Amino acid sequence: MAHFKIGDSVETIDDVIKGIVESINGDDITIISEDGFPLMYKVNELVLILDDIHVSNIEIAQVKKEKELPKRNKNVVPKIKERNAPKMEVDLHINQLMKNPKEIGKFEMLNLQLDTAKRQLDFAISKRIQKIVFIHGVGEGVLKEELGYMLRKYDNVKFYDADYQKYGLGATEVYVFQN
Repeated sequence: MAHFKIGDSVETIDDVIKGIVESINGDDITIISEDGFPLMYKVNELVLILDDIHVSNIEIAQVKKEKELPKRNKNVVPKIKERNAPKMEVDLHINQLMKNPKEIGKFEMLNLQLDTAKRQLDFAISKRIQKIVFIHGVGEGVLKEELGYMLRKYDNVKFYDADYQKYGLGATEVYVFQN
């Protein structure tokens, strides 16, 4: 076991902290860290830094950091088959979902549209279809908002406005991440 004296340069064994011994009280040693904070350690938690011989934990950490290879960016290029795979389109306009939409109220219409969207999304996930476009129209934006709320409950999807040139502002494209 090392014997320390006031003024010795020390380093902690478990942390990357260097300091100068300020006081010794039995097994308790108070050091002043390089940041100027007094810190208390047990004798067995410190190592004496000898001039030019000791390699510090800080230096080891720096060398490890330099040696770590940066993680390669795996840009997954989709296969031609997948890249050109047709998107599944689901038209949520109420007149596409039922013959006489005037028979039900707005609340029932919205629920029918959302149930259809959920059912179609679950179908696409089960059939490993990666892209679905929900055509909801512009309107007041209620269906689009509710659709977004529903899609946020899924961990394996991301969604965004569909191709403006093809659908205008009235469609949302969903990308399903496959495991």
